[in-house]
Amino acid sequence: MASRPRRRLRLRLRRSLLAALVTASVAVPVSGAVRPSAVPAPAPVAIGPVNVAPAALAARYAAQREGIRAAERAASGHGDRRRAAVLSAMAGPDRRFLAFDGRDGGRAAEVFGDLSHAERVAVLVPGSDTGLDRYERFRADARELRRQLGGSGAVVAWLGYRTPATPSAAALTAASAESAAPALRSFVAELAAAAPATRIAVLCHSYGSVVCARAAPGLKASDIVLYGSPGTGVDHVRDLRTRATVWAGRGSGDWIADVPHVRLGLHITTIGFGADPVSDRFGARRFDAGACGHSDYLRAGSVSLRNIARIVSATARTGEGHA
Repeated sequence: MASRPRRRLRLRLRRSLLAALVTASVAVPVSGAVRPSAVPAPAPVAIGPVNVAPAALAARYAAQREGIRAAERAASGHGDRRRAAVLSAMAGPDRRFLAFDGRDGGRAAEVFGDLSHAERVAVLVPGSDTGLDRYERFRADARELRRQLGGSGAVVAWLGYRTPATPSAAALTAASAESAAPALRSFVAELAAAAPATRIAVLCHSYGSVVCARAAPGLKASDIVLYGSPGTGVDHVRDLRTRATVWAGRGSGDWIADVPHVRLGLHITTIGFGADPVSDRFGARRFDAGACGHSDYLRAGSVSLRNIARIVSATARTGEGHA
């Protein structure tokens, strides 16, 4: 039986969702008009498809580093010291980016490990509230997963879309995911074409699982891993229309378990993401995520990190549907 504090939290979340439904019915149509202005940055230099040959990667990393430095200068000129400091760190000689765009809150794809020789690649798709100004936690997760995978694995931290803010109407609809999905599908297709023998897993945290669900048809991945997910916008894994194995996990300490799994159509949009991905009804292969909280799935030493790494490495058991 749920504890009294847990029941109170669930009631507050339900009330918050109802309030958000009302707010969204007014806010969504004008949300584009009230977006905060972005720190100015130059347009990125046009680059071709990903090539994982060592010399090609080195040249690409160098070109992206110059682009980051140009964005740093623009941020400094704008008077945004915080953004400039973040970009200065990103332009360090040990950082390796396949892509970077400092405009509109920022886009980036950072590599951890040796992409040229990796047998397994994990592409991390973040959830709400992730951007250049809050990038360090996302990067720390990618680094920890890379350490867990060992020498034959590489990780790409893919910040390829403008993530919604958690306390916003945008986080309750699939609009951001719809616009992000083509970019994710294209990026994974480039990786797959560049390294056809490499196994690619796409790891989708929180709202990122909605992005992955929209990108799933045709996504060139062996596995799609949903964790800390509010739902995907479909009722069953077969509705994702993917050949990838779909996994789902949620830590016992994750507050998102108390978010109602509903999908309600309003006159202007649809709110909520439907079935719980870890439920029997949804039909995904479940993995044990231990006791982790919403932001702790890739924390060092955690059960969830160990099992996610096993999925990426193709060592997780699949016969009984659990890892």
